[in-house]
Amino acid sequence: MGLLDGKKLLITGVLMDSSIAFHVARIAQNEGAEVVLTSFGRTMRITQTIAKRLPTTPEVIELDVTDAEHLDTLSDRLKEHIGSLDGVLHSIGFAPLGAFNFLEGTWEDVSTAIHASAYSLKALATATLPMLDRGSSIVGLTFDARFAWPVYDWMGVAKAAFESTNRYLARDLGPLGIRSNLVAAGPLRTTAAKSIPGFATFEDTWGDRAPLGWDVRDPDPAAQACIALLSDWFPATTGEIVHVDGGVHAMGQ
Repeated sequence: MGLLDGKKLLITGVLMDSSIAFHVARIAQNEGAEVVLTSFGRTMRITQTIAKRLPTTPEVIELDVTDAEHLDTLSDRLKEHIGSLDGVLHSIGFAPLGAFNFLEGTWEDVSTAIHASAYSLKALATATLPMLDRGSSIVGLTFDARFAWPVYDWMGVAKAAFESTNRYLARDLGPLGIRSNLVAAGPLRTTAAKSIPGFATFEDTWGDRAPLGWDVRDPDPAAQACIALLSDWFPATTGEIVHVDGGVHAMGQ
């Protein structure tokens, strides 16, 4: 019996097989879950191709989390493929290049980052709410926003908003029996990371600072934490941020 036997999950953010979301989908299927993926625009075809590398090729539906029409119709479109949902993975983040310069970033750049990377958690939660029942779980991926990291700049601010959004979702969805939690992963060599100028700064030093060590090429620890939170094994945990970073978050330097 798998950890997610009978569960039905919506997983966003599968772009390449290096994506954390890809490995969440892979492990979820191996643990007995039925999975539906999302993508949109020019990346739809890429996601559909990568989806074939999973144990079972899942459906891929179109979802741009900044598009109100996509969100308004999401539940109806999901019902064409899956009758209900037990869990949702939010693995979405985007910021224009200008957002990676804190003092020079424009409001246009910053608002785009916050919309796509923070407000989208609430938007995805409310869009899928009609399909979620008591015991369901929403899980998001973050990069610890307690600090002013080098090069992260306005994306760091967006992640701080994302983490706050998680707490408010936990407050408002808790009475419905729905949990909302985040996994704060250490730096991983994903497509998203490669798009951040200077992200190699994290990769080069993280392993030295992590008491457990850290492998930037291994997304499985972060993916496994997501799977645990999507399962029934954390029934009384919500509003939490689980750090999967080799222990860096607990160190002074």
